[in-house]
Amino acid sequence: MHSESITPHIPGRDLTAASFLIVAFLTGIASALQTPTLSLFLTDEVHARPAMVGLFFTGSAVIGILVSQFLAGRSDRKGDRKSLILGCCLLGMLACLLFAWNRNYFILLFVGVFLSSFGSTANPQMFALAREHADKTGREAVMFSSILRAQVSLAWVVGPPLAYALALGFGFEVMYLCAGLAFVVCAAIVWWLLPSMPKAPQATASRPQAPARHRRDALLLFVACTMMWGCNSLYIINMPLYIINELHLPEKLAGVMMGTAAGLEIPTMLIAGYYAKRFGKRFLLRVATAAGLLFYLGMLTLQNEIVLLGLQLLNAIFIGILAGIGMLYFQDLMPGQAGSATTLYTNTTRVGWIIAGSLAGVSAEIWSYHAAFYIALGMIAVTVYCMARIRDI
Repeated sequence: MHSESITPHIPGRDLTAASFLIVAFLTGIASALQTPTLSLFLTDEVHARPAMVGLFFTGSAVIGILVSQFLAGRSDRKGDRKSLILGCCLLGMLACLLFAWNRNYFILLFVGVFLSSFGSTANPQMFALAREHADKTGREAVMFSSILRAQVSLAWVVGPPLAYALALGFGFEVMYLCAGLAFVVCAAIVWWLLPSMPKAPQATASRPQAPARHRRDALLLFVACTMMWGCNSLYIINMPLYIINELHLPEKLAGVMMGTAAGLEIPTMLIAGYYAKRFGKRFLLRVATAAGLLFYLGMLTLQNEIVLLGLQLLNAIFIGILAGIGMLYFQDLMPGQAGSATTLYTNTTRVGWIIAGSLAGVSAEIWSYHAAFYIALGMIAVTVYCMARIRDI
């Protein structure tokens, strides 16, 4: 049975599985403490102008892509992924210390972001190690990865409110030190409890490649996931301003909508993981695309407070399936390259942020906050085209 393979009754394997869950939650908490308050930190503490704040987010995404792709290729070719995760956690802790006590914009951008990019790479590398461990021990990889991804979503339910409470109640120093502590605890668990899986020596020094028949599909999937995450980023950036400034609804509604969607994403991920083997990952991602299409149509046409909250079910299906299944689909298309596949998927979120960050400001400046949802529909149309052309495996 699936449940037996996911939660075995062997104490050592139980401890390893629990360790993966804790590491997933802690790396999620470290990110969820820092990201939601970053613009506020840059504005109030660093005294950066709005344009410089936007540049910081763009620079962070670009540096993060370069660092994560470098580490991904290296992790798939040689070394022990466990040691890499440990190093990433320690560098992430150093980044937190720098943000806690330094207020120079350019030092934070070039040194702080560089260090934090290693910290954020600990999460996809942990998922890659979990996939390799599941394949080696005979676990049901899809459901196990879905449970791990749900831990990250749970961290994002808890993290943002905690981040604001710490930053506004005790100061940003305390908030960043708490994020650093999460990395330290995570590093200890990785060192003592996660399995070590060194790479076997390769007969040739050639770089591992995805099967040729899958490269086209991997590219289409990259574009599709990028468009889907771009839609979500547009929504996160513009939705609160749209709710407050154009619909004139209560300010707290935006937070309630985000919290509702995050809470609903967790059961969505678990359900998608359970049915992935029966219906296939491509089918589930098509379901997510359809839910996203209906959600953004609803955001364009509906303005009632209760209805907007109800739409979050569609948003949860859209993002929950994407977050839980998208990474696994990349891993299936790139066998033997778990690190590269996981990081490639993670970078779809970063590229989505770069696209959305540019389009959100331009659309609001020229038209309105509401216009961002038309752009999101266009991005969904691109996703529909890509998903229609991806072959099932």
